[in-house]
Amino acid sequence: MAIRQLDALSISIGVLAGVATLITATVLTLPVWVVFIAWASFFILGAGTDGLLRSVASNLTGIVIASLTLLVIHALGGGTVVTAIAVGVGSAAMVQVSRIGLLSRIPAIVWGFASTVGTVAATGHGITAASIDNPALVAALSMVLGAVFGIASEYWGTAMARRPEAAGTTPEEQL
Repeated sequence: MAIRQLDALSISIGVLAGVATLITATVLTLPVWVVFIAWASFFILGAGTDGLLRSVASNLTGIVIASLTLLVIHALGGGTVVTAIAVGVGSAAMVQVSRIGLLSRIPAIVWGFASTVGTVAATGHGITAASIDNPALVAALSMVLGAVFGIASEYWGTAMARRPEAAGTTPEEQL
């Protein structure tokens, strides 16, 4: 008897969420919350290899826009007004790039932007950090890892939910 799709996804996502948490706490010190955001982005954008490509492209685009926004804020000395204007321009840029088919889902771009800004806040490292701790790099690695966990959980869940073929019958006859 096959497992229902939702139950199979529950198992694959539950197990892999534990693995992701363990890995980001011990091996790759990446923010697990960014991994989970990218993982959700993968499923929202259609799953499969297309969802993987769309999610990674959109999330990384948001990271690039956030990084440019943060660099402008830094270059202009920061401050509330400068930050507000730069974030407004960055937000408009996120909407404009959604004209590109691959990047047509604005929320996935915003998740990359927000994850970058959140990583700056959580780590205390500025966008100009010239190290492996640069928040844009950390967010990008986390987003790609999240997309990989997304496709892995989808494939594993789908594999568990497949109905075993009865001997001597075609899949259509089993329905």
